[in-house]
Amino acid sequence: MRVLVVEDDDDLRFAVAAALRGGGLAVDEAGDLPAADEALYITGYDCVVFDRMLPSGDSAEYVHRMRADGSTVPVLFLTARDSVADRVEGFATGGDDYLVKPFAVPELVARVRNLCRRTTVVRPSVVRCGGLEVDSARRTVHRDGVLLTLTVKEFAVLEILAARPGEAVRRTELTERCWDELTEPNSNVVEVLVSQLRRKLGDPPLIHTVRGIGYRLEPPA
Repeated sequence: MRVLVVEDDDDLRFAVAAALRGGGLAVDEAGDLPAADEALYITGYDCVVFDRMLPSGDSAEYVHRMRADGSTVPVLFLTARDSVADRVEGFATGGDDYLVKPFAVPELVARVRNLCRRTTVVRPSVVRCGGLEVDSARRTVHRDGVLLTLTVKEFAVLEILAARPGEAVRRTELTERCWDELTEPNSNVVEVLVSQLRRKLGDPPLIHTVRGIGYRLEPPA
């Protein structure tokens, strides 16, 4: 899942981005609304985190224009403006969630991940396939009851495949949703990561190559 963080305070933006990356998300950063506008034009995001007040304007007004133009990307306002009127205004202009500074990092990550799930068809947090159990809420993976240890990127790729069992997922989609602009992968990083996943998941294999397209997760025949 890929997130855009829009915050003019460099230290806070870096900290928020680092926390979200630590939560398994791919994160791009923008310091003002023009940069956010360019990023949103180029990339499809699963969620956008906006600081409420930016030197280039009130992000609530920007989100209001986004909604008027038909954008449905989930938005979380991260702000020091904590009055009831401010929160109501944030929701009224098109925000989906509102978190007041200072905030707890685990809560921020949980809220953003929850908003990211809204961009896809609602599915249960636990997916089971051929003895494999992927729990997106607890971020755990079991195969035949055995807990597996995956890296953040391995879990991110497996989570996407598990959400659409039996469906071919394109390599380009895995790249766009699991790697951000600071960690743009080389030509074979997806293949290498899938190979690592296959070794960790064990036999019989669950991840199958769809030639010329990408990969599919399905139970053994």
